[in-house]
Amino acid sequence: MCCGTRDKRKDKRKAASPPTYPLLPQQGDVKTGKTAMASPMASPAGPSESQYSVPQPFDQKPSRPAPAYDWATAPRDPPPPQHDWRAAVPDTALFPDPPPFFGAHDTSHTTNATELDAEAGEDWCRQNPLATPLVLDAAGRAALQSRNIRLVEPAGFEGHLNWVGVGHWEIKTNDGGADHCIIGYPPLYVADSRNHACAKAAGPTTIYYEVKLRVDSRHNSVALGFAALPYPCFRMPGWHRGSLAVHGDDGHRFVNDRWGGKDFMAEFRRGDTYGIGMTLAPEGRDDGPRVGIFVTRNGDLVDGWDLYEETDAEGDLPVTGLEGFHDLSCAVGTYDGVSVEVILNPAMWKFRAADVVEY
Repeated sequence: MCCGTRDKRKDKRKAASPPTYPLLPQQGDVKTGKTAMASPMASPAGPSESQYSVPQPFDQKPSRPAPAYDWATAPRDPPPPQHDWRAAVPDTALFPDPPPFFGAHDTSHTTNATELDAEAGEDWCRQNPLATPLVLDAAGRAALQSRNIRLVEPAGFEGHLNWVGVGHWEIKTNDGGADHCIIGYPPLYVADSRNHACAKAAGPTTIYYEVKLRVDSRHNSVALGFAALPYPCFRMPGWHRGSLAVHGDDGHRFVNDRWGGKDFMAEFRRGDTYGIGMTLAPEGRDDGPRVGIFVTRNGDLVDGWDLYEETDAEGDLPVTGLEGFHDLSCAVGTYDGVSVEVILNPAMWKFRAADVVEY
């Protein structure tokens, strides 16, 4: 065997290298954001720089809108404020109670006749229909022109009826006296068909009279009104067909109303003078004259109403006999103990005819 030393010179041949694998650059480290080399056993590469960018500070304006919200539009202006109708409408609970429908009453708060008397009055009217207009003779025309009207004492009247002078009467009734209607003749309004043309040319016609409630009157149960003939003398005016009146004990007005009437004015007071009038205008309506009623107190106008005013179809009865096609007489109603003066003479009126107001 040979023994010798090893040449210590380096061998110019390189030793064979182990197999290598291509190193792919890692596109980014999600945690550090730095580029790194990935080893063959490295985890999958993260998103590229085009897919990821460092968040910008919140206080800087974004360079461009996020792609996912390109469809969004800028918010619109807020809608205009709505009208608060609740604030404009007051609380109706604070309002007073409404008045009764048409101010009608089933009964009077003072005195009332019996149902039997009311039925007797209706039966009398059915048996005695309204009469055709009168044709006054010479004496009747003279009495009407001078207003020397005669008051006819009704059957069973309990009291005294005295003529004082032309167009001036006194009425006194006993305490506890029954209902009575005192009619005047000739009628204050004469609906003579032969005079319609003259009446139409003359214009409106007003009939009127006054009643003074004396201070010595025990009660104020007197009524002022008008009635078409004939009318039951044992009933107050205004309670049956073809009549109207204002009653002093309650101040209600009655038009063919045998119940409680409608609110109209204050109760009559002793010492005061009250008047009632009707104005009939021939050309007021297509189906007849326009008719208005008015009431006065001590010469001053109190109030009035239109005969054809809006009415309750169930509670109000027809106004037949009052439209100007029938004669109309003054009708003074009395009940219990009253003392009054009836004034038909225009020279003694406190009210001036020039002050008539049409309703």
